Amino acid sequence: MTTYGILLFDTAEELDVSGPWEVFTTSAALRDGADTVALLAESPGPVRCANGMRIVPDHALDRHPPLDVLLVPGGSRAREAGPHNTRVTEWIADRAERADWVVGVCTGAFLLHAAGPARCRRVATHWRYEEALAARGDVTVLSEPRYVVDGNLLTSQGVSAGIDGALWLVGHLHGRDHARAVRRELQYDPAPPYLADEPLAH
Repeated sequence: MTTYGILLFDTAEELDVSGPWEVFTTSAALRDGADTVALLAESPGPVRCANGMRIVPDHALDRHPPLDVLLVPGGSRAREAGPHNTRVTEWIADRAERADWVVGVCTGAFLLHAAGPARCRRVATHWRYEEALAARGDVTVLSEPRYVVDGNLLTSQGVSAGIDGALWLVGHLHGRDHARAVRRELQYDPAPPYLADEPLAH
């Protein structure tokens, strides 16, 4: 049994949360409910995400089940240059020590850097913020890969790349055939629509 915990906070990017949520919950359903996915936040009230979606967490940070996987999404509050919420960063640091896997999506890598798990590691983040993260020091930011695995730390580029990282993780945990089944169930087969508008080569 795998327990996934997804951190929520005001300004979290919706797809950073909902993309991996779909992967993890679909994986759990295909495993006959063997796994659990929970949304966690500092307080039990609704969280307003970056584009206005409001999400109600399942648990507050001080009372939730033990986590095998901790996922930290991105958002403006994740990448703030000023001091981070020490309660949240200390919670991340503590849970990261106990979890089997720590996952960052988009600028969630900034929070993981502030909390410690991303320090002295190779990471990915949103292309717009790669230089800003590298400037914080004690981290190697890779530009090319959609997601990066360094030890038990998995980080991915911006927004939709979190789905790719989450699929890699369920494949690592439960096998590639299982990950393929999850991908098929989600009908996840990216085909950017405007590629069809590009002139054909002669």
